[in-house]
Amino acid sequence: MQTSSAISGYAERLAIEPFAGTVTVRFSDAIVAATERAKVLREEGHEPVFYIPFEDIYFDLFEKTSTTSESPLKGTASYWRVHAVGASSDNFMWTYETPDAAPQAIVRHGAFDAEKARIDVDAAEDKRHTPHFTE
Repeated sequence: MQTSSAISGYAERLAIEPFAGTVTVRFSDAIVAATERAKVLREEGHEPVFYIPFEDIYFDLFEKTSTTSESPLKGTASYWRVHAVGASSDNFMWTYETPDAAPQAIVRHGAFDAEKARIDVDAAEDKRHTPHFTE
């Protein structure tokens, strides 16, 4: 089983790995996404970004906008506006929906603007490397 993927020719610049733990995304007081199946994308020169599967995003709180951006490594990103608890925020989430242009591991996943969202990350305990003491 392969646990990480990289774009051919860009392996040293872009890596995607499954995240062991829970990621919860909030806007205002509302949970807008929560998963135990997040992926973390590491791209040279950028902070790691968590991507959440579409099935774990509460799309009834989102509205797709006409905003897009281009990445030479990831393709075309589409942006989404969030509406919750009487407030909204543009460009709150982005997605790579075109399978032939985006790395396959993040297609049908959303990422969230860390300056607009509260992203709580709770890593799972690594039982293999946690010391166990007998009494």
